[in-house]
Amino acid sequence: QVQLVESGGGLVQPGGSLTLSCAVSENIFNFNDVAWYGQAPGKERELVASINVGGREDYADSVKGRFTISRDSAKNTVYLQMNSLRPENTDVYICCARMLRRHYWGQGTQVTVSS
Repeated sequence: QVQLVESGGGLVQPGGSLTLSCAVSENIFNFNDVAWYGQAPGKERELVASINVGGREDYADSVKGRFTISRDSAKNTVYLQMNSLRPENTDVYICCARMLRRHYWGQGTQVTVSS
């Protein structure tokens, strides 16, 4: 059973930075990609960023230039570095390891951007 554990969320002021971590219980290259989603209460999850097995990075337009996704394959961990944070980035951030037929989800980590 694949397990994903996110960490690194918290309260940050507008303009500040946070780095989130997603630790995957097995080789991250078993998956087509690993992605970060954001979800606000009452809304569906939205894709924020992803990194595929070849290292290709994709980002939502709203975070391009501010967020960076990366990985440490030795630790089976994917990171999301978030800079220049805005109040609208307040969300639960959820990590997902994706195969064609199955997606594995973490429990999420709360990010709150507020002064």
